[in-house]
Amino acid sequence: MSKPLKQIHLAAHFPGVNNTTVWSDPRAGSNIEFSSFVHFAQTAERAKFDFLFLAEGLRLREQGGQIYDLDVVGRPDTFTVLAALAAVTEHLGLTGTINSTFNEPYEVARQFASLDHLSGGRSAWNVVTSWDAFTGENFRRGGFLPQEERYSRAKEFLAAANELFDSWHGDEILADQETGTFLRDAKAGAFVHTGQHFDIHGQFNVPRSPQGRPVIFQAGDSEEGREFAASEADAIFSRHATLEAGQAFYTDVKNRLAGYGRRHDQLLILPAATFTLADTDAEAEELAREVRRQQVSGATALKHLEFVWNRDLSSYDPDGPLPDIDPDVSDNHISKGRAQVRMYRDPLATAREWRELAAANNWSIRDLVIETGNRQNFIGSAETIARTINEFVQADASDGFILVPHITPTGLDEFADKVVPLLQEQGVFRTEYEGPTLRDHLGLAHPDDVRDERVAS
Repeated sequence: MSKPLKQIHLAAHFPGVNNTTVWSDPRAGSNIEFSSFVHFAQTAERAKFDFLFLAEGLRLREQGGQIYDLDVVGRPDTFTVLAALAAVTEHLGLTGTINSTFNEPYEVARQFASLDHLSGGRSAWNVVTSWDAFTGENFRRGGFLPQEERYSRAKEFLAAANELFDSWHGDEILADQETGTFLRDAKAGAFVHTGQHFDIHGQFNVPRSPQGRPVIFQAGDSEEGREFAASEADAIFSRHATLEAGQAFYTDVKNRLAGYGRRHDQLLILPAATFTLADTDAEAEELAREVRRQQVSGATALKHLEFVWNRDLSSYDPDGPLPDIDPDVSDNHISKGRAQVRMYRDPLATAREWRELAAANNWSIRDLVIETGNRQNFIGSAETIARTINEFVQADASDGFILVPHITPTGLDEFADKVVPLLQEQGVFRTEYEGPTLRDHLGLAHPDDVRDERVAS
């Protein structure tokens, strides 16, 4: 007997200005004006996507001590944007990335519980940690935590936030006008949390929200990150978007769930994915090459090479050969606040590999950065992209995808109009929302039901 078709989950990542965005394209609009967020969110909702996803930037990045002027916009405050979008959407989930290193559980719990009320149960929290002291300089505590302490703090942060969410059970508000009794229990919201990172007590002042707790996302790929996701998260924001890598990651993380008393369907795997869509596959391939060259200008190529070389390479010709000098492996890095720095643990080995690739393919600096950097995950006609996405999901390489278009805010429009109807025709994507909350969209149980299930087992 063949297994039933899995239903595909789709979400939309508002890209802002980053290494996938082509802000110089004539079709591109603002990355900070509210009208851009409205268009993007309403397109995602029209296409019946599960949720909109906002990343977080807590500091402008630097290169050589100066603002990295190729992506300086940063990102406006997450809660402000999501709360405003709650008023112009009805069904779309609203997911925000909020840092657990520099915030406090009480404040974040209030913000997410409030967002869940304002949106009618559509909030989600992507729990992240900060990895660099450079970002920490913006905050009173400063510095940064070693990796094991970051995850220790994140786990306790989430545990404390959950205690705050659960401090209200949902039946405390009586609001009896005749007797003048508002609360059934004067101790509603009472909490005490004592741990390694937090020692707090009081009364939480936001009543139980429609979802009980926000949906929890996690984005770490380390061993600690995978365990954190398996133990705590409802969905994981993965970077593994090829079929083989996706299947390996999917199997690894799903197999960890049993150790925490959880079923496979209680954690969704949702890789980020870019796409290039055209009328034919050949046209899409040509467009994809053009987009990659738009994404990597000559200046961008040199900046990217500096991530590895850790030297000022502005005097080099981006259309010329790679530098013949070796990278500077000192701890004082030229790039501040960029995650790519962590990708190149051995810059000398990376330089050797890149020189070999460039020599074998006659690549310039810009060619190399284009070919070794970000590539579109799905390239082709609407039929090809719909078929490929479905193949990935049915082959357990993912449960769906968080799509990152390269144009803001209209980059999702064509996908919504051409690809989504094909997935609906195949019976693998919804034609209407199943319920009012994000948990309904994702097929996730209410936290109270999950707790009761664990107690019963």
